[in-house]
Amino acid sequence: MMLKGKRLMVTGASQGFGLAAARAFLREGARVAVCARTRTDLDEAVGELSALAGDPGRVLGRVCDVTTPDQLESFVADAVRAYAGLDGVLCNAGVYGPKGPSDEVDWQAWSQAIDINLKGVVLTCRAVLPVLKAAARGKILIMSGGGATSPMPFLSAYAASKAGVVRFAESLALEVRDHGIQVNCIAPGALNTRMLDEVLEAGPELVGQGFYDKMLDIKTKGGTPLETGVDLCVHLASDQSGPLTGKLLSAVWDPWREFTDHAQDLNGTDIFTLRRIIPRDRGKDWG
Repeated sequence: MMLKGKRLMVTGASQGFGLAAARAFLREGARVAVCARTRTDLDEAVGELSALAGDPGRVLGRVCDVTTPDQLESFVADAVRAYAGLDGVLCNAGVYGPKGPSDEVDWQAWSQAIDINLKGVVLTCRAVLPVLKAAARGKILIMSGGGATSPMPFLSAYAASKAGVVRFAESLALEVRDHGIQVNCIAPGALNTRMLDEVLEAGPELVGQGFYDKMLDIKTKGGTPLETGVDLCVHLASDQSGPLTGKLLSAVWDPWREFTDHAQDLNGTDIFTLRRIIPRDRGKDWG
């Protein structure tokens, strides 16, 4: 019961990774407040989670759009009222956004993806930080992924927003370190979720043949199990992760269970952060 007694929020929790994380938090002993934009999906998820918890009092569900500050503040207030405080949040709500050449996709759709993926994370943090600061402790987990570290042609809104949230997390981690709050990003691997289905439905004409083929291969083989990324979320939400903060961690490739023993070294370096690559990093003797 790694999260026994913890009070955690999850955004975008009506399906996919967010719902899987909420399930795991409950199994590990936490009380969980979840939100989503669509009432019917949220009600179904809350019903499932309440049955899993065996106690409806351990699950709180609210309709909430992470791009709307008033709704987020109300969601946080309801969670604090229900659980007498909060210990952390998983910022999971996100979309791929428009697919196609950057100069041709619908501008409003491109902007909306930034609103949800980047501004939605910032707004969620702004809503929850006063509570965590008052408690002088807390865990903020932010979903990132391959879009933060690799170019994603024809999915530029997604890539830009995910790189943005990582740099935001690195910056926020330094701002709130003295308040006892840790902020980390999670790359969960290639997941076989509704977002992958979106790419396949869009087709290679919009997302590019290479990316389409990669996603089709993931769909065929099943992708990274949701539990791989969820396990990292549980670890980072627990006290076992210690003071580790300001990092982008891969659930698939990084030996993150060992990092608690190296937190002091990691927190004092740019390891597992976004950085500029210079020629000598790639064996070049110029520049």
